[in-house]
Amino acid sequence: MAENRPGAHAPKTQERTRIDGIDAARALAVLGMFVVHVSVDSFGLLDPDGAGQAVHDLVRGNSSALFAFLAGLSLALMTGRTRPVSGEPLRLVVVKVLTRALVIGMLGLMLDTLAVPVAVILTYYAGFFVLALPLAKLRAGALVSVAAGLAAVGPPLSFLLRQDLVPPRTPQGAVSSLSEFLLTGYYPAITFMVFVFAGMAVGRLDLGATAIRVRLLATGAALTASGYAGSWAALYVFGGLDRLAQGSGSSLGYPASIAEDPQLRENLREQVMDEAYSISGQVPTDSWWWLAVGTPHTGTHFEMAESVGQALLVLVACLWLAERARFLMYPLTSVGRMPLTVYTGHLFVLAVVVGVLGPMDWHTPWLLEWLVLGAVVFAVAWRLLLGRGPLERFLGLCADNTALLYQENRRERHGPPAP
Repeated sequence: MAENRPGAHAPKTQERTRIDGIDAARALAVLGMFVVHVSVDSFGLLDPDGAGQAVHDLVRGNSSALFAFLAGLSLALMTGRTRPVSGEPLRLVVVKVLTRALVIGMLGLMLDTLAVPVAVILTYYAGFFVLALPLAKLRAGALVSVAAGLAAVGPPLSFLLRQDLVPPRTPQGAVSSLSEFLLTGYYPAITFMVFVFAGMAVGRLDLGATAIRVRLLATGAALTASGYAGSWAALYVFGGLDRLAQGSGSSLGYPASIAEDPQLRENLREQVMDEAYSISGQVPTDSWWWLAVGTPHTGTHFEMAESVGQALLVLVACLWLAERARFLMYPLTSVGRMPLTVYTGHLFVLAVVVGVLGPMDWHTPWLLEWLVLGAVVFAVAWRLLLGRGPLERFLGLCADNTALLYQENRRERHGPPAP
């Protein structure tokens, strides 16, 4: 969202600064959240028990991670791309980003009042920008080190803090406390800042260079494979799943050993995996073996490797396709140019649907397809007729006007800049 051009009639030199592949990837992130928000019961084209469930499992967690990854990438583009800005240009960017974060955060709080059964990401998203700003002067190598370091220490640190200091509770909506934003919410910063920093590192690279894209593709494939394979090995080769099943059985009053009853053991293993797939934020703290799972929204080493890896794969694929099939990718890039508008709009539509059909019956078939079609048609038509998305235009105006006030204030205090 942070990378949009200044206005509907921007000069062609500014228009060329956009990278269509990033817009396409951003569109996939937003539309992927559509899939998660409406659930498989709202699919019409795909069988809910077959391909529909597979698509839902693929995008759950990965869409929000990709969204955060692209937020970091956009921030890197705003702050100099391959050459980070400093001094007065950086201060102007900081003012604009903080303004955007404030507006997006307030919008997130407002959307949460719609009472749609969706975990609104915008309030977290705004906070991620604020946390990332102090690192805006770093280059790619340093940002990779920060992302890798946080990915290494984040899961065990979160486990310890939540085990001893923060009582577990289910989030009730948008961010309501600092501990929820950092540790216990739907999109905890201790996990999602890894995605943001990784995106910033990628944004510091020359994304037009073939060699860079090949390296990103190889890194994405390696991270994805290591995440899935590592979790599988920890659970099934090194006994993590049986340890979790044993703990689950003990809590239910079963005998201390379940090895003598294969059926009971298998049932408990299935219960553990069902619980793993139902996690929304962070793993339980009753066993360290929970850090062996790699399911979505668990914040483990394996889940972060999978999510960053797949974000890299999606980005490279979109960069390549956007250059070679520009016309075919136009609908996606149009959605990706106005993600805040599309995301906000789909929540208003869902609020109407829930209000009309009721909180228990709103998962009607073909709802997903109508949402996606509506978003694409709206984005393409608006782009052709008016250019920049309405909320993106408003966000840009707020940021630009705040930056002007900041500059005027500095001139009054320090005089005009030296020639």
